[in-house]
Amino acid sequence: MTTAGARWNPSAIPSQAGKTIVVTGANAGLGFFTSEQLARAGASVVLACRNQSRADAAARAIRARVPGAAVGTLALDVASLDSVRAASAELLNLERIDGLVLNAGIVHPPRRREFSADGLELVLATNYLGHFALTAELLPALLRTPGSRVVALGSMISRLLDSPLDDLQLAGGYQPWRAYAQSKIAMQVFGFELDRRLRAASASVASAEAAGHPARTSAFVAHPGYSIGGRTPRVAGVNEPSRLKRFVDNLQAPITQGKDRGAWSIVRAVADPAAHGGQYWGPRYIIKGQPRLQAPSATSLDRAIAERVWRESEALTGTEFTI
Repeated sequence: MTTAGARWNPSAIPSQAGKTIVVTGANAGLGFFTSEQLARAGASVVLACRNQSRADAAARAIRARVPGAAVGTLALDVASLDSVRAASAELLNLERIDGLVLNAGIVHPPRRREFSADGLELVLATNYLGHFALTAELLPALLRTPGSRVVALGSMISRLLDSPLDDLQLAGGYQPWRAYAQSKIAMQVFGFELDRRLRAASASVASAEAAGHPARTSAFVAHPGYSIGGRTPRVAGVNEPSRLKRFVDNLQAPITQGKDRGAWSIVRAVADPAAHGGQYWGPRYIIKGQPRLQAPSATSLDRAIAERVWRESEALTGTEFTI
């Protein structure tokens, strides 16, 4: 069994055979490599993506790289609450959901404030609110799957830029990187609060875990460090950086890593049998390296902020998220 401080071997991930894992935004970047690594470990992976043709290309690439991989696709635009509900209705037909990786998002925010089809600030809607609603919708499937895990994608930007999240939609003034930072801080706040609520709702956790049966659904937060496309292996139809991007990104080699390695923290949160809910996983050196347990920002763990953001998220998405 792997311990929290042990070196993580991405080529020897504990078997995920028999497990079904849903990864949002799985057609490229971190989502693709997370899906590939989990499929290689034997999981049945659902690539939940906005663009069907890109999802199909990603599925073909995984099957080519992982003989016998069990990979399916599902249409999901996390910036659309209608799409979230339609995709959730399909996913609830699955016998089990062992893992839900909340990965899809906007990395490069628009220069000006834009809105989703539901009238929500676009970066927040894509990176966080859609995932909040998706998790709420899929809770029945997660709860009926013993030991299921939700992994929320945070970011090291939470160490660089902080926010009390008192203006989630940035009505008081929009700045692109503030929008991105807030969305990721909100995601971290959500991940930790979700685990607290799941823990509180599970009265039999102590006896179940003592008996060796990890029955409780749990939540984790993971971040990929500074992971960029030009340092990532080429995958036809999925990751094909230009020579110029390769050159520019490799100038940053000492402080960056590929997205294949950025996925390690996510995969460890999903697959490490020794991991437990409420943990924060990220690269050893913050920006790169083997996945290790880390200390999240104070804001990410602030209960008052979490309660307020949870209530506002329910109101903005029209979702009653009761555990």
